Amino acid sequence: MFTWLFGSESSPPIFLKFRSSKTFIIVVVSTAVFTDIFAYGIVVPVFPFALTSRANIQQDDVQTWVSIFLAVYGGALLVTAPLFGWLADRMKSRQFMFMIGLVILGGSTAMLCVADSIGLFAAGRVLQGASAAVVWVVGLALLVDTVGPDEIGAAMGYVGLSMSLAILLAPLLGGIVFANAGYYSVYAMAFGLIVLDIILRFAMIERKSARRWLAEERPSSPPTKAQAKEDMPVGVEKETLPPSSGKSADIDESAVDGHAVYPNAAEAAVLHSSPSPLKTLISHLPPVVFLFGSRRVLSAMWACVMQSTLLTAFDSILPLFVRDTFGWNSTGAGLIFLPIVVATFTGPVIGRLSDKYGPRWLATSGFVVACPFLILLRLVDHNTLGQKVLLCALLALCGIGLTLALTPIMAEIAYAVEAKAARRPSGFFGENGAYAQAYALFNMAWAAGSMIGPLLAGLVNQSHGWPTATLILGCVSIFTAVPTAIWTGGSIFKEKRRDREQGQVAVENSVRAGP
Repeated sequence: MFTWLFGSESSPPIFLKFRSSKTFIIVVVSTAVFTDIFAYGIVVPVFPFALTSRANIQQDDVQTWVSIFLAVYGGALLVTAPLFGWLADRMKSRQFMFMIGLVILGGSTAMLCVADSIGLFAAGRVLQGASAAVVWVVGLALLVDTVGPDEIGAAMGYVGLSMSLAILLAPLLGGIVFANAGYYSVYAMAFGLIVLDIILRFAMIERKSARRWLAEERPSSPPTKAQAKEDMPVGVEKETLPPSSGKSADIDESAVDGHAVYPNAAEAAVLHSSPSPLKTLISHLPPVVFLFGSRRVLSAMWACVMQSTLLTAFDSILPLFVRDTFGWNSTGAGLIFLPIVVATFTGPVIGRLSDKYGPRWLATSGFVVACPFLILLRLVDHNTLGQKVLLCALLALCGIGLTLALTPIMAEIAYAVEAKAARRPSGFFGENGAYAQAYALFNMAWAAGSMIGPLLAGLVNQSHGWPTATLILGCVSIFTAVPTAIWTGGSIFKEKRRDREQGQVAVENSVRAGP
């Protein structure tokens, strides 16, 4: 009945090439991210009023319950991300899990819309956290499947851009619509986006699913190198390819006759020896266990925590600062985030640079650049036009630095998994690889930072003031640059050692060749 939409064994679905193209899938994932963040953000200006009028919460207790709901969301994201990552890597189709996330998002939005008690509000926030886990874990893994690790930086730039736009527009539109059209009109916007999201996610066709129809259209001549790479199963193609510059610097092995040469003889013996209890145990461990053993992955997670901490810290102190310093209302408090968000429009460009040159120095420079401008925010302390202009300029420069760090670090997760897979036998991480579980770790790190940031900045600002809070944020940024420079893109010490060894080999070959 719906073969024109989903296809059959004999006939492909309509508009197959477009629906399975890289561009369309990037649009679908970016829209899913925008919808998820928008549904989360529009309730921010509504909650203080809804809790008092619908849940009968006393005005003095509103701040406490808002903080609890923020923690509930982060906790749900923290707990469900690894579960959905494990499931997504074990299922044949990521699209099915992607659709489940949409169902959860719709349920959470409906629950928050009709909520009239603390229990329903809390349950709705839990489901929002779970839906966010699906979108970020499965969506980002789907992007890697589609564009490949070598182009993931540019794709992540568009994802970061959609996230930033949602962060800016959701609270602003939520407040304006609530003030002029009422409570239910706010959720009408969310349901409208969810309908659009449903259409796009149903229309999308995964690249690996499309291959069974596209294969019939290919010429009978031998495939090119690019075609062969495209047809390889996810998580396998990179294992026998030499590492690209700047991305897989921690891989010391080469490929000989299609088999990886492992730098660690003990590891190779365990993986390739005859079956043993240890080997059996290792083979049944989820890939996320091996990812935790990578210092490169752990460094990327730490950078994610600190990146999230810096971004979410502004949520708790910036609106109050402009209210107390400039006397701005809620609209002005929302618009002050615009300079930070505008900087994220450079995300796709930064992503392409990360794909070309590697993530190490881009991410490091991002944290270094953000440091002085975070500290200089302390110079804004009185209500004049010049001070307002200075604040906007400093926030824009902070946004550039944070964007320089965010996009390469998001791509670094895929680069690290690629490097880890290359050190193990073909198919060690399963048919789908371990990208979903890797981005589950990214989500856990981001959730941890989103809980640390508001608490750290809010408590310091309350006890020691705005200058001390901005000084601490600047110190956090520069300290994060150190492990980022060392481990992002692989250990910098291994890279230097390999360069020396290659130089020595070149000199020896030159001497042997003679004059």
